[in-house]
Amino acid sequence: MRYIIIGAGAVGGAVGGRLAEAGHDVVLVARGAQYEALRARGLRLVTPDGPRTHRLPTVDGPRELGELRAGDVLVLAVKTQDSPAALEAWGPVPVAGGGTAAERLPLVCAQNGVESQRLALRRFRRVYGMCVWLPATFVEPGVVSAAGTPLTGILHLGRFPHGTDDTARAVAADLSASRFEAPVVADVTRWQYAKLLANLVNAIEAVSGVIDSEEEAIALHGRVRAEGEAVLAAAGIPYTSKEEQKEARADKMRLVPLDGSGRPDGPGGPARGGGSSWQSLSRGTGTIEADYLNGEIALLGRLHGVPTPLNDLLQHLANDFARERRAAGSMPVAELVRLADDAVASVRGEPQALRGAASAGRRASS
Repeated sequence: MRYIIIGAGAVGGAVGGRLAEAGHDVVLVARGAQYEALRARGLRLVTPDGPRTHRLPTVDGPRELGELRAGDVLVLAVKTQDSPAALEAWGPVPVAGGGTAAERLPLVCAQNGVESQRLALRRFRRVYGMCVWLPATFVEPGVVSAAGTPLTGILHLGRFPHGTDDTARAVAADLSASRFEAPVVADVTRWQYAKLLANLVNAIEAVSGVIDSEEEAIALHGRVRAEGEAVLAAAGIPYTSKEEQKEARADKMRLVPLDGSGRPDGPGGPARGGGSSWQSLSRGTGTIEADYLNGEIALLGRLHGVPTPLNDLLQHLANDFARERRAAGSMPVAELVRLADDAVASVRGEPQALRGAASAGRRASS
């Protein structure tokens, strides 16, 4: 099989680079400065076992490839907000022997959230979901860092909306031979919704910086997650427990934060940073995936009558930061907590004076 990695950023670059190291046929799809760097210098993948440069075929769209092969696997690794354009571009591409990519080829959604695979299923007949546990960072154009060892990541894979098949098992086998663990599961969405809950912290990191030991931020994260859990319970959506996730990860992946040259770097260093949303702000992309993380909770809350003031707030703040290209982590945690308290109080209908007193009391108790 040939793997066409649509979106050769942090996750796509790490997956594509590791597959190439194991001898698999890989094509990278990128745009802008990343495309130019990959074409000129190749993909530099920095991992705990050392940096490697991979000179891989790189395109900025399907036009350069022409007719696709019947054995191609499309791996969608763009941010969800970029999925519609990617699906529109790749769906109608002809495949050798007849038919189009949307009709004949498997599409694996290696992304955060749950929306992209729903979008994909409108166009593609064979869609696979992937729950991505892969600590990777876009360091600079052409350079990706992946800090996990001995495994680079754990990638639960299954047919969407449910089930497994021979294609899922073949892809999983290739990933398993490429420094990943890739369990094939019939209920991949159960893993993805658990990851969605974990990703609700991304907007907090993007707005106010990496949480680490900041008590106010940790407490806020707990409240945001509890709001998400209440929404999933109301919607009747199952997700894997923390215990099941811990068992799945066990001691299989230890993080060794790295700088761009492959040297160990302290926590919070340039390759550590924050999650994918923090990275989007740091790169000044102008967009962020909050609509499909905190916004997914907001959507489900409205559908099932559960207020979601905290996730609403984080969704809007993250979007404002991206649109205005504000610096990642530039809002003090205390200010974010104050806005969160006000948002919750507003939903409860509390007078402004009581909101201020409650906020002050919460900060004093912490």
